Amino acid sequence: MNKKQKKMLVRVIAAAALMAALHFLPVEGWLRFVLYMIPYGVIGYDILIKAGKGILNRQVFDENFLMAVATVGAILLGEYSEGVAVMLFYQVGELFQSYAVGKSRRNISDLMDIRPDYANIEGPDGKLEQVDPDEVAVGSVIVVQPGEKVPIDGVIAEGRSTLNTSALTGESLPREAAAGDEVISGCINLSGVLKIRTTKEFGESTVSRILDLVENASSKKSRSENFISKFAKYYTPAVCYSALALAILPPLVRLLFLGLSPQWGDWVMRALTFLVISCPCALVISIPLSFFAGIGGASKEGVLVKGSNYLETLSETKYVVFDKTGTMTQGVFEVSGVHHPAMDPKKLLEYAALAECHSSHPISRSLQRAYGGPIDPARVTEVEEIGGNGVTARVDGIPVAAGNSKLMARLGIECMECHSVGTVVHMAINGAYAGHILISDMIKPHAAEAIRALKRCGVKKTVMLTGDRREAARQVAEELGIDEVHSELLPADKVERVEKLLREKAPREKLAFVGDGINDAPVLSRADIGIAMGALGSDAAIEAADVVLMDDDPLKIAKAIRISRKCLRIVYENIVFALGIKAICLVLGAFGIANMWMAIFADVGVMVIAVLNAIRALYVKKL
Repeated sequence: MNKKQKKMLVRVIAAAALMAALHFLPVEGWLRFVLYMIPYGVIGYDILIKAGKGILNRQVFDENFLMAVATVGAILLGEYSEGVAVMLFYQVGELFQSYAVGKSRRNISDLMDIRPDYANIEGPDGKLEQVDPDEVAVGSVIVVQPGEKVPIDGVIAEGRSTLNTSALTGESLPREAAAGDEVISGCINLSGVLKIRTTKEFGESTVSRILDLVENASSKKSRSENFISKFAKYYTPAVCYSALALAILPPLVRLLFLGLSPQWGDWVMRALTFLVISCPCALVISIPLSFFAGIGGASKEGVLVKGSNYLETLSETKYVVFDKTGTMTQGVFEVSGVHHPAMDPKKLLEYAALAECHSSHPISRSLQRAYGGPIDPARVTEVEEIGGNGVTARVDGIPVAAGNSKLMARLGIECMECHSVGTVVHMAINGAYAGHILISDMIKPHAAEAIRALKRCGVKKTVMLTGDRREAARQVAEELGIDEVHSELLPADKVERVEKLLREKAPREKLAFVGDGINDAPVLSRADIGIAMGALGSDAAIEAADVVLMDDDPLKIAKAIRISRKCLRIVYENIVFALGIKAICLVLGAFGIANMWMAIFADVGVMVIAVLNAIRALYVKKL
């Protein structure tokens, strides 16, 4: 509890103790009134002040005004204990609500406590100097010691360690990192000392981007929140005027038309009960809290939602459209097979890696990674790169050729066709065909499972749009189980395809696009909901998207949809529950069946139950 909450708890205990003591004191008249004003003042002075300020500022109709009128009215009618009890239980509900909201905010704050306080720069004498991360320029080398947070995105220049990325990705398993690996800010260094060459300024780093997204998320309200705001704007004045009518009209009808006693006290008490019941706290508090908790719960799982309006849209997703490279595939070329080798496959990879060792092409790097052994350029002579064909060289004095079928034809060597999809590197050793190496863009480990999970979530159609070749796109789509695929598309073509799908779907069904590149930014903006890959995705894609997946795992898409649906389910439960209970109690209050104690339940009790239900949205581990 914070200081303010502890102070309120003391007031609640003091007022309750005074009420209990007064219940056993045999006092009447003015003395009884004066004594009951002590606990009433202790527990209700701030509500009366707020109600007075609201009247002076011409913002009359709020929960403070309702509580002030109801309790003061009860006391003026001589119902001292009920007037004090209403204020006491209302403040208990407010204390509980404050604690629940604070707990939700603390959970999110703890989750997002990834902003580094400093960065270590190594001085000329070798001593580390702590500086503000904002002062570190791009290209600087920073030192991250065990137990410290990585303050700025960069590439490891020296060292090996294990990184805890759970605050960013929700992934509990630590990740091994060594020289040459990219690291993102917000990770915690668990073991070795790392020297990192920064690639971004602090303000553009992952940690700053995440904090900015989460901090601004609450400013974008959903339809449900806007509905509640408008509802409360008209609802509160309506019930105030209804209560006034309930206090005045029935007694006048009884007196003027029926010739009966007007029973002013009875009807005024009913009107005051009506006011207490009508207080809209449960809706006004629990609905925004539900979305706040939902966004926090999603963030904890590595899914950043930029606003509650996007969370609501995500819950209605029925079409999911994917980019291919970097989204469903890793965007990294890897050797996926060695076919028809005339020698040991490892030896063939060694010849290929050495022949390509002077090239910085991604295919050359993939061959060197697949070989995995030491590369000694001194073993390679007479290197000749033939544009559009490949490379020839001598490795340990032996003629080696590595390239496509055009290179083999140029050398007069008959090669074997490859029926798999990918980049094929044919190899000739000492003038004879030695087999071919297949290099492919590897599918992400959870990609196929992600498609199955979306189907289980009720997604009607999955589509893949890519600029890649038709054969490669078709093979990936078949392997993953994607319903429809369109290949060899330019960015404008992707937008056109998405617009066609938007026209075909039902109005209540939403379309999500998932992408990672600069060329995906236009279609991310055009879709009902744009989802970007946050770890490797471009800044343009992340800026254009409404939802960001911090670990690039497509399996998180289905999880995000389930989180959003749970959040919306909680919102609708609270709306129906709060309005239903209030409607019943308002009718009972108007007919004099509901007393002030039932009114307290209809207000405070419903609010407490709604708030408890709302904070369930924060917990999503079992989804």
